[in-house]
Amino acid sequence: MNDPQGLLRGLGHVFRDPALLLRALTHRSHGADNNERLEFLGDAVVNLVMADALYARFGTLSEGELTRLRARLVRTETLAAVAREVGLGAFLRLGSGELKSGGFDRDSILADALEAVIGAVYQDGGYEHARTVVDRLFAERLVGIDSHAQSKDAKTALQEFLQARGCELPRYELVSITGQDHDQSFCVVCQAAGLAEPTQGQGSTRRHAEQEAARLALRRLMAT
Repeated sequence: MNDPQGLLRGLGHVFRDPALLLRALTHRSHGADNNERLEFLGDAVVNLVMADALYARFGTLSEGELTRLRARLVRTETLAAVAREVGLGAFLRLGSGELKSGGFDRDSILADALEAVIGAVYQDGGYEHARTVVDRLFAERLVGIDSHAQSKDAKTALQEFLQARGCELPRYELVSITGQDHDQSFCVVCQAAGLAEPTQGQGSTRRHAEQEAARLALRRLMAT
């Protein structure tokens, strides 16, 4: 593994306890000492920092409008995009199964790991250090966010993309459910007009798996 400290050095934080960062980059498929608890903590920190930033910037918006904007900033797709921008996937510690299935570039894994890293920064340096890192990671998105734009999930965006071109609606099929009852993984494929082959999404719920499959389908269709 390359030096994981380089992930955050440019964002203003160097870990006093490097073990925290290593744990934040460790997926549950790799072992028991993984990032799930740090993810829980980081999720709360990111939500607070985003709420604080939006509250300060949009002084006339209602609670509901601020909540909607925050949801756009902290949703899985956005967190995963931020993680890709800093190259987080290259530093993840995954089990062999996740490595073979491309888990280093899966939205859910990247988003969870980013939150875990933020949780680790908070544990290592406190709230102000974590806020500085989050502010820098989300700076461009905060500047460019449109308070009047409606947020669309991937399934809705894909459906509208196809309808605008006179195509049939996408079809989703549940392929498999693996894992124990308390820790299941759903696999869904999406078939849509214009796709050479179906896209496949995985997630902790069927809905999350369908959203990932739809996101991949829309990305492919928009690239053609």
